[in-house]
Amino acid sequence: MIRLLSSPLQGFTDFRFRNAFQSFFGGIDQYIAPYIRLKGNLEMKAATERDILPENNQALDLVPQVIPKDADEFLFVADHIQKLGYDELNWNLGCPYPMVAKRGMGSGLLKSPDKIDEILKRVSSESDILLSIKMRLGYENPQEIFRVLPVLEHYQLTNISIHPRTGKQLYKGEPDLEAFQKCIGQSSHKIFYNGDITSVQRFREMKDLFPAISHWMIGRGLIADPFLPAMIKADNPVYPENRYEIFNTFHDMLFSSYEEALSGPKHLLMKMYSLHPGKRQRIHK
Repeated sequence: MIRLLSSPLQGFTDFRFRNAFQSFFGGIDQYIAPYIRLKGNLEMKAATERDILPENNQALDLVPQVIPKDADEFLFVADHIQKLGYDELNWNLGCPYPMVAKRGMGSGLLKSPDKIDEILKRVSSESDILLSIKMRLGYENPQEIFRVLPVLEHYQLTNISIHPRTGKQLYKGEPDLEAFQKCIGQSSHKIFYNGDITSVQRFREMKDLFPAISHWMIGRGLIADPFLPAMIKADNPVYPENRYEIFNTFHDMLFSSYEEALSGPKHLLMKMYSLHPGKRQRIHK
């Protein structure tokens, strides 16, 4: 059975977007929240906490995500979300952006399997939180993952989702599907595929390539075409006849939700512009 997950996009897939998306489009079985940001002295930012509050995600299967610089931050977040009622935490080892990676977080940490081991050792011994990992093939080169996977074998993980690019690639170039296949053979953990699922046809091709994969993450493809997950689930590339009406109603609901939260028309305009189909990709006719 195919299960689809929403890969988090910082600044886009917050709880307002998730709730509106689930109401009008569906097709997503589980959402990974954008990574939790901390202020100094182990304090969670108000906007971050608001995003994962259970009352703001009642109709969603949501997994919070962390991008810590050390085990202390990891354990603080694990304890905090457990108090909110969550039993799983996703570790972001995939963020490619230099401002994150150069600080030794996200994909930048993939160069340091010893530090990954050190963090996991403390977290697994001091917390009973369930752990999953979202990662890339590496930061500098795709061989880095093959030094990390043996480390991960020592720990209980619910799953590992892999985007088959390096951090330095950002979202450029072709995904390394041969390396992804090799990862499947070198891990005893459940592997999810993440990256470049932008159409029903593309999903069919990927499913044929990796028949053993049952869980698939959609990130940019979901923003570009919100009808995509439901069409993948139906294995049917045909859009609903009233697709423009559906999208317009979704847009109005999202607009109203952000209007209540953002200060002033400028911030609201910038937020909605970033989600506009003309900015992303036209909804196919």
